[in-house]
Amino acid sequence: MNLLSSTSIFSFFTLISRILGYLRDILIAFFLGASIFADAFFVAFRLPNTFRRLFAEGTFNAAFIPSYTSAKIESKKNGKKFADDILGSLLLILILIVTVVEIFTPYLVYIIAPGFIENEIKFNLAVELTRITFPFLLFVSLSSFFAGILNSNNKFAAAAAAPIILNIILILSLIISYYLDLNFAKQLSYGVTLAGILQLIFLFFVTLKFYKPTLVFKLKVNSKVNFFFKKLLPSIFSSGITQINILIGTIIASFETGAVSYLYYADRIYQINLAIAGIAVGTVSLPVLSKAFKNKNIKKLSNIQSKSLELSLLLSIPASFGLILASEEIVNALFGYGSFSKEDVKLTASALKYFGYGVPAFALVKILSNFFFARDNTKTPFFISVIMVIINIFISISLFSSVGFIIIPIATSIATWIGVLIYIFLLNQKKSLLLNIKLLPNFLKILVSTIIMSFILVLALNNYTNYLDYSYKFKAICLLLIVGFAGIIYLLSCHLFGILKIKNYKTN
Repeated sequence: MNLLSSTSIFSFFTLISRILGYLRDILIAFFLGASIFADAFFVAFRLPNTFRRLFAEGTFNAAFIPSYTSAKIESKKNGKKFADDILGSLLLILILIVTVVEIFTPYLVYIIAPGFIENEIKFNLAVELTRITFPFLLFVSLSSFFAGILNSNNKFAAAAAAPIILNIILILSLIISYYLDLNFAKQLSYGVTLAGILQLIFLFFVTLKFYKPTLVFKLKVNSKVNFFFKKLLPSIFSSGITQINILIGTIIASFETGAVSYLYYADRIYQINLAIAGIAVGTVSLPVLSKAFKNKNIKKLSNIQSKSLELSLLLSIPASFGLILASEEIVNALFGYGSFSKEDVKLTASALKYFGYGVPAFALVKILSNFFFARDNTKTPFFISVIMVIINIFISISLFSSVGFIIIPIATSIATWIGVLIYIFLLNQKKSLLLNIKLLPNFLKILVSTIIMSFILVLALNNYTNYLDYSYKFKAICLLLIVGFAGIIYLLSCHLFGILKIKNYKTN
């Protein structure tokens, strides 16, 4: 398997999904802006969507793939039995969770958005929308199970393409609402749950080629299933640490009008790079890491670890510089229309800028945690994640009253960088950080290429300010051309330095 080509396939479908996601959010910003309806929908969507990211973007894989791979190595029969047991248990647990949440939704909304309690209309709307959206958790979690089966077989395209369905359905919901004069927030909420159902159906039929489930509606608690769920709970926390920190940020931001929306829009922008530099690389590398560890192939382990880190840095460092240098231009180009005012652009851009400082760390945490997950060690990433959350909460709460919502992306970035340092320290202590000597010089080449790209980007932004103004109709096209040109310069520079060659990323 080639890490670069597999990541490229995963990234292509992820990119399509995120582009459609941007179109979706542009329409939401246009019709809802940063209103109470937007805030209520984003809170209602935040919890099931956080679980979607937790399950679909690495967490489930982190627990499932090493165990499933081990069972398949024993025999195909053992692999299928393990998968059947997990599916049956997962289904029962999810039904129970959804039922409990539907009953106690007001209490849940109060927990994730305590600031809403001061506005009865906003609070009640958030409760109603959460009840509509939350079943999405059931369907997307089961979808993640089937995606895990596909990823274990080194088939990444379908799993990466599935989220496209969500964005298409939500875009259609907005368009239909506009023409039929329906409530945008409510129709979006129905669209979320419908998309979850369609996504599950799609992945189920694709997976049949590799796995035909035998569904048993009972909790199977044998030693392997028990071991899996023991790994799953800490891996949910550790793999999804960025999403958990954002959820915490949402809770704190709920006390400031519009802040939930600003954070949501900023989160949406930097997530495209995280999806490629962290999630895509992590998802593709974990199956081969797990297999190499089970087979005690130290040379292969070292190669995969080095190339995973290098590829993650290759993708995340230029993105970080780009977000910091062009945060306002990016937000303006994507969301600066209709109900989304100049002030909304400015405040969202501030959040995006500080998230930008953390982008390489967000990606590296995904990669470094895999080095433990491949060894069936979920406890260490869990404890590191707890430390990160504590740091994030402490900084956010301590300074929120004086700094405002902008402290949330600052705290998230700081906490994640500290987490990266802890990961590196512990991996070194355990002698598990098996890296190639070429990693450091390649990192320096990436840094030089990024500086060259940044110079071109700043020069272009300064020379074409009139075409990036809030009032200019084609500002998005102008920004796309500028960013595209700067990106080409970066890739050419990397190629000249010899770090962008497909053969360099072979894992076998």
